[in-house]
Amino acid sequence: MPETFTVWAGGDAHVGTDLTRGDRHSLKEVILQAEKGGSEGGPSFEWDIMIDIGDTSGSQTPPDDEEGEEVVRQYGASTAHPREDFYNIVGNHDASGPEEACQWWFRKWIDPTGEHTPHSGVDAARRPYAVEGTWERYKFEAGNIVFLLMGDRNDGGPPVGRGSVGGFPAGAVTGETFEWWCDEVLANRDRIIVTAHHHMLKGTTVASLDWLGVDEGYHGRFDDGAPIGASYLYWVDGEPDSGRFETFLADHYSAVDLWLGGHTHTHPDDTTGGMSHIERRWGTTFVNCAAISMHHGRKNVSMTRLLTFAEGQETVNIKCYLHMSDYAEQGWYAPAERDAPLKTAYRG
Repeated sequence: MPETFTVWAGGDAHVGTDLTRGDRHSLKEVILQAEKGGSEGGPSFEWDIMIDIGDTSGSQTPPDDEEGEEVVRQYGASTAHPREDFYNIVGNHDASGPEEACQWWFRKWIDPTGEHTPHSGVDAARRPYAVEGTWERYKFEAGNIVFLLMGDRNDGGPPVGRGSVGGFPAGAVTGETFEWWCDEVLANRDRIIVTAHHHMLKGTTVASLDWLGVDEGYHGRFDDGAPIGASYLYWVDGEPDSGRFETFLADHYSAVDLWLGGHTHTHPDDTTGGMSHIERRWGTTFVNCAAISMHHGRKNVSMTRLLTFAEGQETVNIKCYLHMSDYAEQGWYAPAERDAPLKTAYRG
């Protein structure tokens, strides 16, 4: 058997929501299912690192320390993986309020760069693949794969960032993050590039078009928060619907191999807007990895993805794991499995 590198990808755990609405420990439950199997027959599975694409909080108002402590407890349920095997991105529900320190909750309790170890439990020196960057944008390398992780900047007040209520859904990045991403992509054209953000790009996966997020009931409608772009990465450097990522990818075809995101929760066969959860555009495969939560939203099906890179292979295998049996049998959902091309073979 060829050597493999396995990435578990998921997010939208909405820890507080699942606790208050269903007494469900969303993060803890899926971690233990991976390690020991599910109570409804789902098999256990192995993974090397996990990319959590954000919305760890379920709060409609800016999250607080109590939910942060609960998130840390649930990550601590793992007996096979230290906290440092989980690489995190800030999502729109994790955002600070307009009068608060910028993204303080994510930085304190989730903390991908290990700046607040006493609170988060993350020790940067123990990362299996060292992080380079900041909480907002960072990279790490595994073999010839470069991971570029960008945080959502849904903070600071309307129209770009949330107000005192509402996890304003339209995605945002700063101009600095966009330029960093462009530079990193161009500097690594000969390597496999995996980009991750909480949101998908416009017109790439299920419901990622104007108004579909609110008109089809995936997201709440907040008129101060750009509901037209509720299902995709809408703001770049404060400019609405700029198309800057999309234009870059069109101009640099196949530069990025994979884009991982989530944000829009739904069942694995949904094709609203004429797009599924896994689609290919501009030579890039886009993978919606949402959602771990069972109770946050009206269309939730609890699921994650498993991406397997095999030594010497120019494809990556993508599987879908259903963590409940409300949609189909708990475990691997075969109709959602895909093989996606890579621009070069994986080398560990």
